[in-house]
Amino acid sequence: MKRLALLAVALCFACAVPSSDRSTRTAATPVAPTPVEFVQPPSVTDDPNWKPAESKLWTRWGREVTPQNAWREYPRPTLVRSSWSNLNGLWSYAITASDVQPSSRWDGTILVPFPPESALSGVGRTLKPNERLWYLRPFEVPTAWSGQRLLLHFGAVDWRARVFVNGREAGSHSGGYDPFSLDITELVGPNLTNLLSVVVEDGTDSAGQPRGKQVLAPNGIWYTPTSGIWQTVWLEPVPQVHLERLRVHASAGGHLAVDLDVRGVAAKAELEVLGLDGKVLAKAESANGRLELDVVGHRTWSPADPALHGLRVRLVDTNGATLDEVASYCGFRDIAVLPDARGVRRIALNGEALFQFGPLDQGFWPDGLYTPPSVDAMRFDIDAVLRMGGNMLRKHVKVEPELFYWLCDSMGVLVWQDMPSGNCDQAGWRSNFEAELRELVADRGHHPSIVMWVPFNEGWGQHDTERITRLTANLDPTRLVNNASGWTDKNVGDVIDIHAYPGPGMAPVESVRASVLGEFGGLGLPLEGHTLLDKDNWGYKSYATKPELEAAYLELVARLPELIGEGLSAAVYTQTTDVEIEVNGWLTYDRAVWKIDPERAAKATRVIHEPPPVTHVLVPHAGHGTPGEWRYTIADPREGWEKPEYDDSGWMRGRASFGTDTTPGAKVGTRWQSSYIWLRRTFELESVPANVRLSLHHDEDVQVWINGVLALDRKGYTTGYVTAPITREALAALRPGRNVLAVSCRQTGGGQNIDVGLVTVE
Repeated sequence: MKRLALLAVALCFACAVPSSDRSTRTAATPVAPTPVEFVQPPSVTDDPNWKPAESKLWTRWGREVTPQNAWREYPRPTLVRSSWSNLNGLWSYAITASDVQPSSRWDGTILVPFPPESALSGVGRTLKPNERLWYLRPFEVPTAWSGQRLLLHFGAVDWRARVFVNGREAGSHSGGYDPFSLDITELVGPNLTNLLSVVVEDGTDSAGQPRGKQVLAPNGIWYTPTSGIWQTVWLEPVPQVHLERLRVHASAGGHLAVDLDVRGVAAKAELEVLGLDGKVLAKAESANGRLELDVVGHRTWSPADPALHGLRVRLVDTNGATLDEVASYCGFRDIAVLPDARGVRRIALNGEALFQFGPLDQGFWPDGLYTPPSVDAMRFDIDAVLRMGGNMLRKHVKVEPELFYWLCDSMGVLVWQDMPSGNCDQAGWRSNFEAELRELVADRGHHPSIVMWVPFNEGWGQHDTERITRLTANLDPTRLVNNASGWTDKNVGDVIDIHAYPGPGMAPVESVRASVLGEFGGLGLPLEGHTLLDKDNWGYKSYATKPELEAAYLELVARLPELIGEGLSAAVYTQTTDVEIEVNGWLTYDRAVWKIDPERAAKATRVIHEPPPVTHVLVPHAGHGTPGEWRYTIADPREGWEKPEYDDSGWMRGRASFGTDTTPGAKVGTRWQSSYIWLRRTFELESVPANVRLSLHHDEDVQVWINGVLALDRKGYTTGYVTAPITREALAALRPGRNVLAVSCRQTGGGQNIDVGLVTVE
């Protein structure tokens, strides 16, 4: 081995990095020596004693991971150069108290890019808020790279990192989900083995940082945290004048705009657009960092035809010599909210309404946590969407490696991308959130598969919603913005999104925004031998056998066409796989067992892409925009109150719905805060139509009578309006002329609301 650049590497991490710091892209001055020296462990990249940590569950891909094959793929498909060096593999590591530096005795070796909390890292230990995680590894710079700038890239490090090369600080970065790069040209030595060190702190849910579903004490819907390096680390030589980033927008009509971030000065940039056969379709050149052209002969991108066109970008000098050249790609597509033939606002891809259906995708793995075991493992999860008949996924409060989105681009799966949430009451939260949101849009905005940004989920860390929604739309006017998925809608953005468990349900159609169902389902089934816990697993509604679960799932899917007919534009089922103690996935957490047969599911799902049924309102409710007047009482009425002949003249009058304003999905016209309420109203029919159904929002238990005959008896609550069948006896009780609708609702805790109408479905 060549002699070490520094046998003793002196590092200093005495002061915490301020929460507002982002990546530093230039080399720093040498760090002052400290009394503690870190000696490079021998043969760190080839440790025969390394092995994975213990884990109860393994995926088949996780069992195949070794230090030699861990994430060897080129990590940046949107800006490709041929020369690079992968630094994944075994590194030395130490975990110390936050005020202590490691001595020459390191804790062992860690397999990068797997987080220390994961089994695949070989560590299996949680980094605590009062601790630091230290990494160290040697690297060499090929002599062929001489004369070029040397960039050190990190796919993601959670959360606060300082980077040292040969004992001098290369830069720092705060943020758990965005990539960052450092120019380390001046810090490396020729013909030497260099030392790379990374020091990490991660407060997880004790600090004001975006962290998604990571918590220090996993429970319920909150999962094991990820700390430190969890995506690929790599080196790349670049010319003195080089491209740092491409921002691409390709419309369905063929207009292509490419913005270039260039380090240094070039005379001009040249762009070539390739057809699917590799031949050049169009060329453009520019001297101002923006390339625009109209491409003839392109194919539009869609789930049915995920056509990707190659791009080549060159920077040239005044003599026409190439300074830098990269390869990339684009997909020509548009996404918008447009009115259909009836004037109902729907999500349209390339100008045509397309119902979007797919899973809530958490992106957790029993063996790798945030880091999938391999690209093939990621591909399996995306392919599961297609096998189940879906065409989209909602990436839930997590950002994936860029190869994930390249797979979605290539396979034709639409993506709703959540911004990871966090603790809004912690110091620095708002500035940290906004900084990472800006990076998310910039770093992942290249991908045609991403069609919607979701800044907030269910009120978690929600703040300044109107401003954040406006900011997101301004950062990327080519995609839709969902201001808040579930719960706290602020009447801004492109869609109104509710969550309904088990559902399905929908928010009333609006004149500007499309109505979407951001979460529903959550049907649970624990399968012995495939759960992280042997007991106390949960789903939103649990079943004992696979046939029971499958029947319930198919019934939920069968109810979607009615909602589509009313104006629903998308539905997101919870979820792709089980996650830790949640057992409500299509698949088990280890991806070993399909709990719902994908062939049957796909067959059932095809109907949602057929022309939807048409819904006609017989008795309107507040969700239809015309709240009716009811007689109501909160005092227990005497027996027979539901009969048509009952005298309700002494009851109060009120407009629907009845409840509290904070109840998800409620359109309150009359405040109701007691435990019980009884409602009555009359309605007229000229004749009795076919296919009559109830349309209602209830929180919680509800009973409905038609002309004194029980039509519905349902426990639990909804978070939006749903349709429900009427008993055969109640349907027979409908008659031309005057009819009476009677409703009772019982509420035990949380929000409350009741609203009932009648519709027909053709």
